Amino acid sequence: MAEHEETLMEKIAEKIHHDDSSSSSDSDNDKPSHSHHLLKSNVYRLFGREKPLHQVLGAGKPADILLWRNKKISGTVLGSATALWVLFEMLAYHLITLLCHIMILALSFLFLWSNASNFINRSPPNIPEVVIPEKCVLEVASALRIEINRALDVVRDIASGRDLKTFLRVIAGLWIISIVGNWCNFLTLFYIIFVLLHTVPVFYEKYEDKVDAYSEAAMIELKKQYAVFEEKVLSKIPIGPLKEKKKD
Repeated sequence: MAEHEETLMEKIAEKIHHDDSSSSSDSDNDKPSHSHHLLKSNVYRLFGREKPLHQVLGAGKPADILLWRNKKISGTVLGSATALWVLFEMLAYHLITLLCHIMILALSFLFLWSNASNFINRSPPNIPEVVIPEKCVLEVASALRIEINRALDVVRDIASGRDLKTFLRVIAGLWIISIVGNWCNFLTLFYIIFVLLHTVPVFYEKYEDKVDAYSEAAMIELKKQYAVFEEKVLSKIPIGPLKEKKKD
């Protein structure tokens, strides 16, 4: 009887030891995944984004086109833009001339079809009635008004000398745009931006980790250089205190 109780106690102790070792092994297995999740969340992302690139771009059809989810549609859009650029820039075709020629062909085709339908025993073309709703126009005008007022507020804040950093960024951006404007006209610049929008996001999504690593190193270096510039130059620029108007 004593041997039976001793054997039973050994089995219980072995069971408890096995449960403790399995729980400890499970916790050890969970630690790498948890640490991996924390490490993944702490990875530097370009522009400080926290969502996937597809969601940043809107997660809709435009995002699908920019990220080449459907290669046929994306290739058609980029090919059409290239054809238009070649037509206007390389062949010196003008936009007004193109629109007029398209309208002439379309109206002539519909006019002939409508009059010839009686002779060829076919139904005339069904031309839909297009009416722009007032609500749509008002919504677009309201959104445009809000954006214009926001831009005017930013310009006012910059011109009033409240934010020196923003002022320098805007001046540098305008200076770069002026240099690019000397190299090419507006149509070519628009086409270059269009091509970049259809190539850079998809390449960034493919090589995201490498680009983010290089971007992090570049941002650290830029912050160091800006700190030196701020200490030696910006801190020595006298800026008077701004007096806000008292509200009644």
